Amino acid sequence: MSDSEAQPVRISSEPVQLQALEPMLEKVRDAVGDVPALLAIATEIGHTAPKPGEGNTAKLWELLASVTAVDVAAGRALEPHLDAVAILAQAADPTTPEGAWGVFAAEGPCLKLEAKRDDAGNYVLNGSKPWCSLAAQLDGAVITAHSEDNSRAAFAVNLKHPGVTCETPQWTSRGLQEIPSGTVHFDQVPATPVGGEGWYFSRAGFAWGGMGVAACWLGGAIAVARDFRTALAKGADNGRKPDQIALASLGEVDRIITSVTGYLAQTAERIDAGELDSRGADDTTDTNGPSAWSEALRLRGTVAAAVERVQTVVTQNLGPAPLAFNEAYGKRMADLSLYIRQHHAMRDDAQLGALTLKGERQW
Repeated sequence: MSDSEAQPVRISSEPVQLQALEPMLEKVRDAVGDVPALLAIATEIGHTAPKPGEGNTAKLWELLASVTAVDVAAGRALEPHLDAVAILAQAADPTTPEGAWGVFAAEGPCLKLEAKRDDAGNYVLNGSKPWCSLAAQLDGAVITAHSEDNSRAAFAVNLKHPGVTCETPQWTSRGLQEIPSGTVHFDQVPATPVGGEGWYFSRAGFAWGGMGVAACWLGGAIAVARDFRTALAKGADNGRKPDQIALASLGEVDRIITSVTGYLAQTAERIDAGELDSRGADDTTDTNGPSAWSEALRLRGTVAAAVERVQTVVTQNLGPAPLAFNEAYGKRMADLSLYIRQHHAMRDDAQLGALTLKGERQW
């Protein structure tokens, strides 16, 4: 239903540069619904993909957006692996990710994962961690746990260790059915510290990774917009020319995507220029000027609102038929609706408001 199921998403690269992504995107298209195949592709991509803050952040985001535009679940599988690779590199960690990795940093009520030293002075993990996507199919992960002083630190963990038990969640959602997120239990599982106490949340890379997720959301919205344009074009070819409301809606979608894509391009350039290389989510330094985390909150909130508006405009125009009868379109809408809920809406805006009140603003 879209213009091209393997069409790259452009943020700032020249169109000819994006052509290099097309063979990989075709592999992703052929692997849709096959999680082991998608994870194998993610592992392959991880060997050469750009890392945020190293000069090619926009190209990284184009990669993430392009894969998600092919299939939202594919982007949801790729992004954590690339994030894990970047985290280990930022920490100058000697751990080399082998196979497919994830990043598990969520917390949940009545669940706690603790990291304590054993008699030999090595860290082991005990407890439970919620929202661990694809844990049973991954080889390793960067995981946050409560250390002995009850602060949270990051650790590299082998998920194939016998002390790791992955629950099979009752995933009733129609969205992201290939990417269920369940609780994982750890019993004396060896863990390698990554970055030291408090490093994970205070680093600028934490914010950069959150922006990478937003690039995935944008890729999903662009795919929905392409579905819309294609539907209108096919209707015109069949003698049903779009009316003024449909054309106005397509124009609005174009404005939204163009402005948000420009925002990502500008932000990626600022990251690579070193303007957003300090202060992550847990850095409470009271200083004016931009921080990586305040910019992440702005960008994620802007993209999330854009995605939801694009979905609303398109569904209002196309009506129930494609949701009911077009498998690819219906899957994309369901996947994207669930994925976008990683944004915390007004709670994230409240964080941004507090930072704005402190002086972190450009107006």
